[in-house]
Amino acid sequence: MKKNQKIVIIDYGAGNIQSIMFAIKRLGFEAELSSDAEEIRKADKVIFPGVGEAGSAMKMLRSTGLDEVIPTLKQPVLGICLGMQLMCNYSEEGDTKGLEIFDADVKRFDNSVKVPQIGWNQITNLDSHLFDNVENGEYVYLVHSYYVPECVDEIARTEYGINYSTALHRDNFYGVQFHPEKSSKTGEQILKNFLKLDLRS
Repeated sequence: MKKNQKIVIIDYGAGNIQSIMFAIKRLGFEAELSSDAEEIRKADKVIFPGVGEAGSAMKMLRSTGLDEVIPTLKQPVLGICLGMQLMCNYSEEGDTKGLEIFDADVKRFDNSVKVPQIGWNQITNLDSHLFDNVENGEYVYLVHSYYVPECVDEIARTEYGINYSTALHRDNFYGVQFHPEKSSKTGEQILKNFLKLDLRS
């Protein structure tokens, strides 16, 4: 793994940024925050965080022009939580058009389960180098009311009343619904794997 790689966390006012920066620091790397398109394009790895409401987050992305930048990136990009959902075609939350990177629509959990889902749940059907050295059925930490139904870009699955896609991959883009920065050793391994990725993965 390249130790001097440039890691940029996209800063658009809707991110769980500090905990991600600390998690990367624990792995021996430094990450920088940026909303500058050129700095983001120059990065070796890009992390696209997100907390809050989809419609408001997309407005903030559009106000900075980053909605045009993110889909054109060529290096490995990791969307986390709302970041992953914004990379989909559409979200029911706020009737929001997404970045159309992943071919999926985001739906709200129905009332047959407690909403939001808060806490630890398992990831299964792991199918990516993002999950190297992660056991099928490991637990990760989730906080969300909206989910991605099982889809062609799925690389991990979780059950919460229904089976849904808890991680996605297409080309150089990856997304996880859970918070790796809050998911103990499993999340640390997943972040480490992301930092190891190249475009062959």
